[in-house]
Amino acid sequence: MPAFRQVGEKQLPNPVLCMAWSPKRDLIALASTTGELLLHRLASFHRVWSLAPSEHIGKEITSLAWRPDGKILAFSLGDTKQVVLCSVEKAEILHVFHTHKPVSCMHWMEVTEECSALGSFYQSEDESKLFLPKLASLPKSYSTTSKLFSEEKSDEIMNLLGEVRLNILVLGGDAGQVELYAYGMYKIATLAGVSGSCRTLSLASDLKSLAVITEVKSAEDHAEICFVQLDTGLLSDCLPELTRMARKFTHISTLLQYLHLSLTCMCEAWEEILMQMDLRLTKFVQEKNTSTQVQDEFLELLLWGQSSAELQALLMNQLTVKGLKKLGQTIESSYSSIQKLVISHLQSGSEALLYHLSEVKGMSLWKKKFEPLGLDSAAIEGAITAVGSFSLKTSELLQVIDKSMKNFKAFFRWLYVAMLRMCDEHVPPELNKMTQKDIAFVADFLSEHFSKNEQLFDRKGKYFNVERVGQYLKDEDEDLVSPPSTKGNQWLKFLQDSAHLKESPLLFPSFPQKSLHFVKRMMENAIELCLQKPAQVIGKSVKQSAFLRLYSAPQRSENAPRLFELPSLWNDKKAKMHYVVFCMPHILPHKLYLLRKASDPNRHIPNSVSSLDLSHHLDASDGESTEPGPRGVYGCLDARFYSDDMLTVVLQGTEDENSRSVLAQVSLSSTLKCEIEFNWTPSMRLDQLSGSIPCQGLVLGNQWRELEGMKAQFVAVNGIREVACVLSENLRHLRVFEMDTEDEEDEPQNDNAEQDTCDATMTSQGDESAEPGNDEAGKTEEHLELEEASEL
Repeated sequence: MPAFRQVGEKQLPNPVLCMAWSPKRDLIALASTTGELLLHRLASFHRVWSLAPSEHIGKEITSLAWRPDGKILAFSLGDTKQVVLCSVEKAEILHVFHTHKPVSCMHWMEVTEECSALGSFYQSEDESKLFLPKLASLPKSYSTTSKLFSEEKSDEIMNLLGEVRLNILVLGGDAGQVELYAYGMYKIATLAGVSGSCRTLSLASDLKSLAVITEVKSAEDHAEICFVQLDTGLLSDCLPELTRMARKFTHISTLLQYLHLSLTCMCEAWEEILMQMDLRLTKFVQEKNTSTQVQDEFLELLLWGQSSAELQALLMNQLTVKGLKKLGQTIESSYSSIQKLVISHLQSGSEALLYHLSEVKGMSLWKKKFEPLGLDSAAIEGAITAVGSFSLKTSELLQVIDKSMKNFKAFFRWLYVAMLRMCDEHVPPELNKMTQKDIAFVADFLSEHFSKNEQLFDRKGKYFNVERVGQYLKDEDEDLVSPPSTKGNQWLKFLQDSAHLKESPLLFPSFPQKSLHFVKRMMENAIELCLQKPAQVIGKSVKQSAFLRLYSAPQRSENAPRLFELPSLWNDKKAKMHYVVFCMPHILPHKLYLLRKASDPNRHIPNSVSSLDLSHHLDASDGESTEPGPRGVYGCLDARFYSDDMLTVVLQGTEDENSRSVLAQVSLSSTLKCEIEFNWTPSMRLDQLSGSIPCQGLVLGNQWRELEGMKAQFVAVNGIREVACVLSENLRHLRVFEMDTEDEEDEPQNDNAEQDTCDATMTSQGDESAEPGNDEAGKTEEHLELEEASEL
């Protein structure tokens, strides 16, 4: 029986650009050349969901990375220069951020170092929940109108933080730029000066160094593959402080996203129908022949019950009794919804922002601990002030909404009765009663809202601004058309008369002339300013500790995506080492090379380079095996780390009579124990010294399988889940294997049961997918975990 059990096979309609296994589940993500993102499950390679490309997000996926807990999938887009965090459970976009240049590779790692300071932090991290109310979810009726939002989006966004343990998303670009994002959201470092374009990268689990494989163009326009090691000792030395700061700033980034969604819902709750009164009154002024003002026309109707023919035509033919009633109901409903969102979302979100920023300010004042990370107390104080101004603006909007609801209710009640009398219809007794106080209230409303304003007409093309809530929700830099009146405000008068309080930093400044959107942008810019300095300071502390020229890069095939090409990087967490596996197909195609470098730049590794010779007959390691070895001379097409001491390789015969493809497991135990010293002359490239590199023969034993009927080229593996996915040369044909074939007797039955569960789940949730382009809805996390438990 061949090694490695095949559990799935798939022919895809479009070529695959990149693929990555989930670190925790039997799920693999695939990105196609069309920009579609696919998630498949191990069982029969069943598709869980697909995410179609869009103009807003982008269509050119350049790399993939899983969060270490397997709940979030990140992918970068070259055409829009964006990085997207997607929920694995529901194929839902949770967070999007822009980069200055396109991203070519990503790596998402989790810190494994432990210390007493971190232990106490992990226990106290949830203290904010004791002081802050739980943020309300976004209402379903509004969120479903947007393609990127769903009714549970706010809950998903607040769960973006994941576990308290620090994890870092590392991005590398074609221009050599490298950026580090804590928890995938907050940028903690921007690194410059990396030579060449980044091919792949890996941040050590102890945070002491970052390994980068780059492609450097020489003066003769020849490309060289190089290994770069960057010393990130500051991250390691200040790990407890870095974790605290990153956690807080990620909280803040999450809250900003929450406020953005809440304001979007408010804009959706405000409808254009609310502007009908303003537009029709403006048209009435432009068309009427009399010289009397509209205010006088309505006052005559209020006092004497008589109106001009033009006003009567406006009310009866354009507004109509039915239209006025509908308009009144729409205004009341819309204002009530906006009012609830301001109270439950904007105000609670801004309170949470003030809380977390105040804690960050306290950190910045502990200069011994946090000053090396670049925390600036002055910038943080500016951010706190900006959040306070935003909170004041939300309170101002609430006052405007409350006043507008009272004004419209009284005005529409009177106008509705007047229009009923015009058409000689019955007036309900409860509406027919109008006191002198009500008349005075309507008269004041007409005087305030219906006075002719030539300046307003010149700027906006209309005379009236009866509806005053919508101006707060417009994303414009211009001043409000009708700002709230501060006449008679005793507090403002007291501040103006007080020389000490007038410019006091203890008071949040208000911007009565600006919209809510404008003040929100000011707040975001102030927070962004205080977030930027730590990334700059940490980035400047990173220095290059090693630069090794490996080999001259061969001419790349146009069909082969660069993401699949060797070298391949791996971080050994136990040994605290960086491993690089690569081959030199244009020089010695039958050899596989292994470079080792300690994650601590100050630690020396004597036997840093070794190689495996694939030119020998790959016979079985003992006489007990009944399977003949894959005899012949083989070259390595692809190699990926299965574990710290095991490689999964795709081999292909290089002889005319032997061109078959083989999937094999290669043990590195003997290679890692090699004690032969290799002297590397720094001025020379490694391929120029290939003859002196220590070499060992390769023995596969029974850990190989011929890939019949498939011209294999690339492989992706997950040693934790013991699975591998082989991709053909045309990038369309996939085969999935279980690498550990023990206990095979009961597995077919389990696979069938799992497939039934999968199909039932997909059918039951087929109508619930809110993401465009989803042919099959996403499974819930509970179903995924139950199915994995059944496998185990």
